[in-house]
Amino acid sequence: MPKLAATHKEAISVYDPHGGEDNKHRLTGRHETSSAEKFTWGVANRAASVRIPRGVAQDGKGYLEDRRPSSNCDPYQVTRIIAESIFLR
Repeated sequence: MPKLAATHKEAISVYDPHGGEDNKHRLTGRHETSSAEKFTWGVANRAASVRIPRGVAQDGKGYLEDRRPSSNCDPYQVTRIIAESIFLR
């Protein structure tokens, strides 16, 4: 998670086609959304930036759910920034 946290601001700008401006309205920290200003993560926490499903945490392996990308994002750019953040930095 520290690697994703380190690239949070950059990722937010990639996660919506308007450079992060739309996400400022969507990611307010209210109504089961995280804040665009602060990276958070948690197990089964729907209000976190990145959610780890309970079963994954119990098994110690599996997937994570990045809840920051907008529905109209470029999925290739989202995959790029996540992969770069985790594997190349």
